Amino acid sequence: MASAAVPSVLALAAAISIGGLLIVIMAPSSPVAFSAFVQGAFGSKYAIGASLNRATVLALVGLGFIYAFRANLTNIGGEGQIAMGGMAAAAVALKTGVGSLPFGLAILIPAGVGALAGGAWAMLAGWLKVRRGTNEVISTLLLSFIALWLVYWAVHSDGLLRQPRTDSTSLPESVDVPVASMLPMISAPTHIGVLIALLIGFGMYLTLMHTPVGLRLQATGYNPLAARRAGLNITRMVLGTLFVSGACAGLAGAFMILGEQYNLKAGFSSGYGIDGLVVGLLARGSVGGVILFALLFGFLRSGGIGMEIAAGVPSAVVLVMQGLIIIVIAGLELATGSRRHAI
Repeated sequence: MASAAVPSVLALAAAISIGGLLIVIMAPSSPVAFSAFVQGAFGSKYAIGASLNRATVLALVGLGFIYAFRANLTNIGGEGQIAMGGMAAAAVALKTGVGSLPFGLAILIPAGVGALAGGAWAMLAGWLKVRRGTNEVISTLLLSFIALWLVYWAVHSDGLLRQPRTDSTSLPESVDVPVASMLPMISAPTHIGVLIALLIGFGMYLTLMHTPVGLRLQATGYNPLAARRAGLNITRMVLGTLFVSGACAGLAGAFMILGEQYNLKAGFSSGYGIDGLVVGLLARGSVGGVILFALLFGFLRSGGIGMEIAAGVPSAVVLVMQGLIIIVIAGLELATGSRRHAI
């Protein structure tokens, strides 16, 4: 276990070092920039709460990634699944009258439909894989672009989710979801989705490590042919695995709409699917690793935004750091694989 974590630790250390160097180069005043970064991430109750909300989204996407990866499936379409989940949640909250329902159904139904939408979008990639042999890396990625344009279409169309045009300044976005459909707050701005993500993480840990489902996923990932001969339905495994993976991201999108942004707009997912992918890569199959790195990246995002506002250093530095992490991990995996092949 310790040796498996080495690439992630090295990638993280390298990325943070280079990111710090970029801040020193780009910032008019390095102390001001670093201070703004810390303030943006940890400087207030609001900053910490916003960071935890961001970490929740990243954790759900990362959990979905490692669930699929256990079966040797690579779901890199978290961005599109977030988009579909958020759009579905907004549509249900705004168009079906669930806001008048009792017993928390005004929240549970839109959030559940959001998860179903994300799962169905990922399962479409699974169908393409089992029926047409399409690589799920390609299909989940390309489906993300379609999902993002569907959101764009929905918020620009008067007959769909665009708010009524009251004047020329009306923005292409939906109206706010009903108050009854907004996630309850633990301590504003931290919403209850943080606790739900932790419960899902615990449930996924039990599933992957202590249930027959986890064993079947692992068997499918190691050798699909042997798993089929042992009686496993590989088609059902692929479809079900990608559905669960996508449902996690879809729920993350629903939480973004119901717990933070409250209305739907184009680009609301804002790169969270890619960040969640990085979290899943760093975690290397560990649920605890997903939670840890999601927290790290959530606070990094908040710090980057604070640094851009207060010190004029582009928050894209954080994106550069994430790209470096992927490059270092890929390089280390390539070097390790080549060395093993030589041996």
